[in-house]
Amino acid sequence: MYSILNRCSVDVNPSRSYAGNVDFPYASLRRFPDVEAPNLQAWDATDELLVRQALAADVAGSEVAVIGDEYGAITLALADAGHRSIRVHQDLATGRQALARNAAQLGLDGFVQHELGESLLAGARLVLLQLPKSLAELEEIADAVTRWAAPDVTLIAGGRVKHMTLAQNEVVGRSFEIVQPQRAERKSRLILAFGPRETPVAPPYPVSAVVEAPGAGPIVLVAHGGAFAGAKLDIGTRVLLEVLETVQPPAPTVVDLGCGTGALAVAYALARPESRVIATDRSAAAVASARATMVANGVHDRVTVTHDDAGSEIPDRSADLVLLNPPFHLGASIHTGAATRLFEAAARLLRSGGELLTVYNSHLGYRKDLVRRMGPTEQLHRTPKFTVTRSIRR
Repeated sequence: MYSILNRCSVDVNPSRSYAGNVDFPYASLRRFPDVEAPNLQAWDATDELLVRQALAADVAGSEVAVIGDEYGAITLALADAGHRSIRVHQDLATGRQALARNAAQLGLDGFVQHELGESLLAGARLVLLQLPKSLAELEEIADAVTRWAAPDVTLIAGGRVKHMTLAQNEVVGRSFEIVQPQRAERKSRLILAFGPRETPVAPPYPVSAVVEAPGAGPIVLVAHGGAFAGAKLDIGTRVLLEVLETVQPPAPTVVDLGCGTGALAVAYALARPESRVIATDRSAAAVASARATMVANGVHDRVTVTHDDAGSEIPDRSADLVLLNPPFHLGASIHTGAATRLFEAAARLLRSGGELLTVYNSHLGYRKDLVRRMGPTEQLHRTPKFTVTRSIRR
């Protein structure tokens, strides 16, 4: 089995000095509508290294798949260099919107969005990947590449050195015969992988498990590799469910904001079948997981699952209750901006007098922010690690 890096018809040498698309205006890219701050930028050196290797490979755009391109830096630099029909998969709805906005601003096209699967990877000879945080997500991606891409496919994965581990090489090595970490440059490193191994009959994800949900009994959670907490009930969600048992009466319309695998939504739907429940998340992996979770628990006809940015597709002032277990990371960075955006979304979604139930790590001290953005906020429960609050929409 030969990779495109080994074929004499393709002029690529991983150690070769190649300037890549040096004129591409990376600094003009924006993260919007994702959180923007002075210490957060829309590209890093990994994007540039991946673009450099892709241009050196001289593979047609139609044979290139880009995965995990956060705000479009890789895709748009390749498009700017003349590549067309590039296939792209971004997990986050905010990333998809940012790519579209950045493309419009630069007057670029030549790419098509796909979900992770056969349409993204069929016939691809070069796959460029910004390494995900989760080993489970990396495993699902690597399996998908070997399952659907061309037999001579090369996977070039990259990340910031401080976030890379030997375990990532091991995970990629389960799907590829040869894995070659490259020398670090500008605090980033690339991993080259080729020689796809034979894939198992069934893909490794999604996985499922039965868990005990307070107030709802046993539920089935289904999880793709990129879904937070996998097929487990994370501690914060469990604490919120314990408090939710005491919330009466049932709310007519409930939104699980940032739903993950859908644990809160399915538990509420099972315990209060008269309520209409909407589950929403910006992660495509989470949304696919939540939809499968609803089917597995027989509530898919009563729970609507949407992939959008902070409930942007849900009408204003349409919810009576919002359930929220907000993240405190933006990618690999600890940042409260993600939670703030969800607080603002909850304030938009709730009717006057509607309630927001939030669980968060106690040390984050979100209560003042909730009072400012939502209205009167009281503490319902506190453990050594988590706090649950109820906010009333003004």
